[in-house]
Amino acid sequence: MSRPGRDFDPRRWDESDVRARPSKKGSRPRTKDRPTHGEALVGRVVTVDRGRYTVQVSDEDGTRDITAMRAKELRRNPVVTGDLVGVVGDLSGREGSLARIVRIEDRSTVLRRSADDSDAYERVVVANVDILVIMVAAANPEPRTGFIDRALVAAYDAGIDPILCITKTDLRDPADLLSHYRHLDLEVLTSGAAETAQTPPPGGDADLDAGLLAALRTRLEGHISVLVGPSGVGKSTLLNALTGTRRATGHVNAVTGRGRHTSSSALAIPLPYSGGSGGSWLVDTPGIRSFGLGLVDRDRVVEAFEDLAPALADCPRGCLHAAGEPGCALDAWVAAGHAGVSGPERLASLRRLLDGRSDAAAGER
Repeated sequence: MSRPGRDFDPRRWDESDVRARPSKKGSRPRTKDRPTHGEALVGRVVTVDRGRYTVQVSDEDGTRDITAMRAKELRRNPVVTGDLVGVVGDLSGREGSLARIVRIEDRSTVLRRSADDSDAYERVVVANVDILVIMVAAANPEPRTGFIDRALVAAYDAGIDPILCITKTDLRDPADLLSHYRHLDLEVLTSGAAETAQTPPPGGDADLDAGLLAALRTRLEGHISVLVGPSGVGKSTLLNALTGTRRATGHVNAVTGRGRHTSSSALAIPLPYSGGSGGSWLVDTPGIRSFGLGLVDRDRVVEAFEDLAPALADCPRGCLHAAGEPGCALDAWVAAGHAGVSGPERLASLRRLLDGRSDAAAGER
């Protein structure tokens, strides 16, 4: 081992006064605390388009629509039409301005569906509505009780009040359709008394009845409502008449009997009622041909059929309510006439839902 020479000076190797440059990476302590954004302005999402959200806000500068994006911390939280959100940033609403959504307020209701009955992935149609207007036409396109039943189940599951709205009654008397729901406590609005059935013009749509329009205007005032229904039944036409907007409308294909999708995204529009209580909104949705119920429990599906639900009390625990199920009380309930003349059809419709088949595949009518 070598020994230091006589000229070795340990002070020359003292590094106590050397200043080390701090590393930029990890120099600041991390924190999980997120800003509360207490200053965020709360507005309502009126539509969503490819990652950009149109939000209506109101403050001392008035009411206006702004464009916003989701904050990074909300990337796993879907924002949908009808949501109340907190926004910060450029709230001027000027062209090219962009705000940031930093908070989603608690939702009062969520109308949801799945792609089909075997799909457990939630697709939120709209949030914070209290009335679901299920629109069908008496003819052109043909009404499907399967679709109506599915929409009713989704409404009851979400705690939303459903209204069945039937248009184009000048083309066909809706009596047969209404008989299917006469034992339900279901609010129904139709146009004026149906006249002799007429042959609809190729691809033509019947005009909205003035009485139906007035009834809907009164019923929806003070509420946040959403329209659902197949394409071609007049949703956008109705929305234009109630709100004064120019939502695109389409026609029904005379060969297929189906409407063309004219709405590509859900759109919420305030109802311009003079002297109203305020807070009246109407949401138009894209034409929905399938209303999957993969997220709804089997007993909840039965409970949505108010004329059949009392039979649940006599069903054994874990009953699947299928045809031929041992001990299922639904057949005896219907046979006793408790569900009315349409009871067998209602039970068949219920069991189609429980079978896990989409209404398109089952051909429900």
